[in-house]
Amino acid sequence: MTRKFWMAAIALTLAAVTAIVAQDRPTFRVKVDMVVLSFTVTDNKGKYVNGLKPGDFRLMEDGIPQKFSTFSEGNQPPVEIAADGTMRPMVIDPAKPDVRSDAFVGTNVFVLFDTSNYMYKTFVYASDAIADFIRGLDRADSVAVYSYSRNLTRAAKLDKDHNQAILGLRKSVAGDDSALYNALLLTLRDAAKVAGRKVVIVFSNGPDNASMVAPDDVRAVAEDEGIPIYVISTNQVNNDAVSSNVFKRISTSTGGKTYFASTWQKQVEAFESIREDLGNSYTVTYYPQANPNEGFRKINVELLTDKDKKLRVQARPGYRPRSGF
Repeated sequence: MTRKFWMAAIALTLAAVTAIVAQDRPTFRVKVDMVVLSFTVTDNKGKYVNGLKPGDFRLMEDGIPQKFSTFSEGNQPPVEIAADGTMRPMVIDPAKPDVRSDAFVGTNVFVLFDTSNYMYKTFVYASDAIADFIRGLDRADSVAVYSYSRNLTRAAKLDKDHNQAILGLRKSVAGDDSALYNALLLTLRDAAKVAGRKVVIVFSNGPDNASMVAPDDVRAVAEDEGIPIYVISTNQVNNDAVSSNVFKRISTSTGGKTYFASTWQKQVEAFESIREDLGNSYTVTYYPQANPNEGFRKINVELLTDKDKKLRVQARPGYRPRSGF
């Protein structure tokens, strides 16, 4: 299948999904001139390593060294990296009034909540776990809450007011069939319009029985956008092998993680783990050097100061350059 054919097929599918589950019809655009990459560094005991600087890292794309444009740790404001390696506070371009001055501070968190009939028995407990997660986010973080069954509902728009997000969450009601991948694709579309760092957190009971799009198509869009997807599944890993494998593939390829949490306590622990990831991540942006590869480009982050190779970098493996549709 050629690349042009693949892009056309995704575009047509997205249009069909949008017509069914969205009231508005905004245009989907994919920005590929700048790459946003978030990653964590841990030691051999799984403890986060903080305080590293841009000079501690080397970023390679298809083996080609890249130069950082910006660098930040956790929810700290990003710094710009000049050609000579010097750092300065990031300056927002006044010619771009649609970009907020705080757009690159904190994380834009999109929570996608399964309200299908698969969640009937755990709906209230799941809602409580998500609310606790939102309360614990850093004040610099913005959060949006979406819910889905057959259709997608935007319960709370992206905002730093976490109380409004919880109010939107509490208005969610149980639905019927599950169209997870439709909803996830539309959530990624919304997230793609937002400047700065963003993640999507899916809370699901597993099966999808109503989507029009394939999970690997959704994964490809998330890879291209650089949006990590974290999945918390209330289903046992062995109860639905197909969904479990899809969740693992999507999260791993986008730099996120998958948790199988069948109890309320495990769900709370999973959210806490995600919150720790967000607070201890490094985020860099860069403009790719000339590269003839129009397919999947492999990203590799190396720690120059880790001579004994005792530290582990967790990042998405790469992306596909796309001009948008």
